[in-house]
Amino acid sequence: MAMSTRSLLMATAVLAASSVFAPAAWAGCGVNAATLKKHASWSSDAADGAMLIPVNLGQNSIVGMWSVTLTANGGTFDWGYQVWHSDGTEIMNSGSRAPATENFCMGIWAQSGPFSYKLNHYALSYDATGALNAKVLIKENVMVDGKGGTFSGPFTADIFSPTGAPVGHVAGQIVGQRLVVN
Repeated sequence: MAMSTRSLLMATAVLAASSVFAPAAWAGCGVNAATLKKHASWSSDAADGAMLIPVNLGQNSIVGMWSVTLTANGGTFDWGYQVWHSDGTEIMNSGSRAPATENFCMGIWAQSGPFSYKLNHYALSYDATGALNAKVLIKENVMVDGKGGTFSGPFTADIFSPTGAPVGHVAGQIVGQRLVVN
């Protein structure tokens, strides 16, 4: 009887000790595990989920706030600030649009490679009276540089009437500069 009580106490002590050291042993997949607030996410490009790609929450991640400029046809198409969230959502404050005509829009993104990301960004446009005059789908395919401070890549913007009829298409380039706390 004394032997089984001793074994039980020993097993409890080992379990308690291992739980104390477990966080230090967690594999962070190339990033400092101490800086992560939650476990890594996974995304898939395949409809059946067969090809899982880890969402990079490290230095070269798209997650964060960016100053962006979209250029097309030799000029600025749009500019502003984008925030890419770790849950796969994005929001942009468009600097080229007046707040009354809707200067905030949202998107969803997925990681498509080690430092590359794709975004479907949905915008609504209103005239000065408040009437909806267009729906816009902006698609971006960007790559974060090796230091994690900039991204760039192509974008397309498909413009639709309020009823959904296509009325325009624009293609160009987007560049982003990461904003950091100094």
